[in-house]
Amino acid sequence: MLTLAWQTIRTRIGGFAGAFIAILCGTALVAACGILMESGLRAGVPTQRYADTAVVVGGTQSVHPPGADALSAEQVGEQATVPAELAGRLAAVPGVRAAVGEESFPAQVVTGDGQVLTGVPSLGHNWDAAVLAPFTLSAGRAPTANGEVVLDADLAHRAGVGVGGEVRVMTRSVPSPFQVVGIATAANLSRQSALFFTPSQATLLAGRPGQVHAIGVLADPGVSPDALADRVRAATAGTPVEVTSGIERSTVEFLDVSQTRTLLLAIAGSFGGFALMVAVFVVASTLALTINQRRREFALLRAVAATPRQIRKLIGVETTLIALVAGVLGSFLGLAVAGGMRDAFAAIGVVPADFGLAIGPLPLVAAVVLGLGAARLAAWTASRRPSTIRPVEALGEAAVERRELGKVRMVTGWTLVLIGLGGAAVPLFVHGDAGLAASSMATLVAVIGLSVVGPQVVGLMVRVLAPVVSRVSRISGYLAAANSQANTRRLAAAVTPLMLAVAFALSMFYSQTSSAAAAAQQTARSTTADYVLTSASGGISPEVAEAARRVPGVVAANPVVHTQVIVSTPMGEDIDVQRLPAQGLAAEQTGATLDLGVSSGRIEDLTGDTVALSSSEASWLGKKIGDKVDFYYGDGTPASLRLVATYTHELAFGDFVLPVSLARLHTGDQLDDSVLVRRSPGADASAVSAALQSVSGQYPGLVLGAVTAAAPESERQAQFYLNLVAVGVLIGYVAISVANTLVMSTAQRGREFALLRLIGTTRRQVIRMMRLEALATVFVAVVVGTLVPLVPLALLNLGLRGTVLPSGSPTVYLGIIAGAVLLGVLSMGLSTRVALRARPIDAIGLRE
Repeated sequence: MLTLAWQTIRTRIGGFAGAFIAILCGTALVAACGILMESGLRAGVPTQRYADTAVVVGGTQSVHPPGADALSAEQVGEQATVPAELAGRLAAVPGVRAAVGEESFPAQVVTGDGQVLTGVPSLGHNWDAAVLAPFTLSAGRAPTANGEVVLDADLAHRAGVGVGGEVRVMTRSVPSPFQVVGIATAANLSRQSALFFTPSQATLLAGRPGQVHAIGVLADPGVSPDALADRVRAATAGTPVEVTSGIERSTVEFLDVSQTRTLLLAIAGSFGGFALMVAVFVVASTLALTINQRRREFALLRAVAATPRQIRKLIGVETTLIALVAGVLGSFLGLAVAGGMRDAFAAIGVVPADFGLAIGPLPLVAAVVLGLGAARLAAWTASRRPSTIRPVEALGEAAVERRELGKVRMVTGWTLVLIGLGGAAVPLFVHGDAGLAASSMATLVAVIGLSVVGPQVVGLMVRVLAPVVSRVSRISGYLAAANSQANTRRLAAAVTPLMLAVAFALSMFYSQTSSAAAAAQQTARSTTADYVLTSASGGISPEVAEAARRVPGVVAANPVVHTQVIVSTPMGEDIDVQRLPAQGLAAEQTGATLDLGVSSGRIEDLTGDTVALSSSEASWLGKKIGDKVDFYYGDGTPASLRLVATYTHELAFGDFVLPVSLARLHTGDQLDDSVLVRRSPGADASAVSAALQSVSGQYPGLVLGAVTAAAPESERQAQFYLNLVAVGVLIGYVAISVANTLVMSTAQRGREFALLRLIGTTRRQVIRMMRLEALATVFVAVVVGTLVPLVPLALLNLGLRGTVLPSGSPTVYLGIIAGAVLLGVLSMGLSTRVALRARPIDAIGLRE
């Protein structure tokens, strides 16, 4: 069987090329997802401030609620801290030379003209932690008094100051003057700038008494980092800290590195599942077309007593050989795809540009195995028909394409369509990310269902389209219509991947734009403030809101803190853990600046240990006014707060609203994100604006703007671009498969073209016939690909925005259609011209 399969492949290189390309690209996509997953587990960036440490002890980087399984942990959204007293305990561990606690807090240098030095994060630290890098003094001395500071060499150069000079430093208040007493250098400080203060001054400026950012552990000579890490873990057992060594030290130093690792795992899991499902679908479609082109060959084999098992085995062996070669090459191609995706993620700001990929053999081997499994599954599905028909029927089907579909296929296909349409109604009842995901999944399920019954759907549309095509041209139009009606299976094989690309592109883009538009509209309707104060250089001092309230003509100034909370919910026997958006607001200022759409309770009671929930989240958690709500703050600290209000505007404010003091306490910088200001009725607008501008002058970097100019939430924007990149890669794969399928379905018609030319059809008429067929194929794919996501998108927008019309530029839709037309016409046109190169008398004798 192996010899026969190899001979068949050698003599049908062109026929198997399509399957080879489909498996190659599918394996590359799966391998790229595997590389991203491995990178999420063991990649990162080199540590900088802790380069000389063997072990770094930081706050817990994830929340793992009791009862949750190992895969249910959720990454913290804010920087966690550790008890400062832990350093003394760690210093007594055998093999530890020193254990030093490090303070880390925003500290920005303000130039003489009032500008904040930006470019990289600027952080303040205690001087005794300089040994962890180590930082060495290139000039001057260490700080010994509270008014002294040491700058890193690059920061001193940018500030234009040297030893003996004076700089103003802004932390959580107005800028204060400090005398520069030293310049320090470190081996690598590309991601940050560093300022060093006395230990007492650093503790005061950090604002977290008894807590430090991390504890760096220096090892005695000859003690390995891994062995010391084990000892430190034993010494800290029961304490909510995370012990890291090697590349993982940077996850404590940089919150974005820790979040990136979790993000890559999430992308690889969700996107990889989609990619594998689409790959199986595409490979199955391509193999079905390849096998359908060989029906005369299988008819002959059945007629000479080949058994169904032998036919299936032959197809399986052929597929295995092709899949092994394509899989190995595709897995190495996945290296380039993974690098390209990492670069794209870095370009949109969701992954650090210096975050490296971990390249190992496991993702490549897994991609080959999964690609082989997908190909074998597709081959088994495609081989069922040619292997089970009786020899006499096989000879009949060699000339005439089978029109009807099996009952099982019909029931399966239409059931999937109904499930998809039913799932499209979920956003009417469930809002937020869950509703968005349900809408996209409903579209995908419906597309798969229509693909299963593709010949039937295409046949119905061709009956309507054929008369129109016939009228376009008396000869070419008639031939194109006749071909489309007689070969609905072949046409369906060409339509299916193109329909998938159109539907998937429309669903993913317009669902994201609709969700963003709903959030923006709700935010605009819910914001009653007149001005917004933001910062161009980071967070805003909590003093700004107080200063704004003292401005004559201001009735309210509401500080806003954007953060996250982590919630665990029982789901049967499992525990569902998810991170949700939250905001911190000042209760007494909220009524004048924001309308949360309070449905029960009073938002004015949001003080102390209290919380407000969106109505949907309160219903999901089964909470009512007065109940205790258990969750975790963004830094992983557990909370149990009393519910005082529920509201309906969750798209604008998230599912949790906290007292601003609590929210601020559990953020990494303890700063506000913005301040919403409401002008008193009748107050002079220009006078109020001028007074607020003077407040801005006291805090460099502060920007006063109209509330309508407030920037959209950066996390929502990042998620939008992240989805676009991921979906773009997937659609690129589908586009390749579309071109591949169209070329295959056209190239195998060489004998048909030759016969048409021998009976008098000109070359020009054949080309025009194929052009009309290409347009018909694209038309069917675009119509079905548009109608399928139309229902989910309409219901999604109805649930989010109260209208059935999706939000987003129609130019994108026109671009998708133009791309589909261009792809279809070029693929079929070029392959037709290649097929017509041979003389008709020669081509008529070629094998199918």
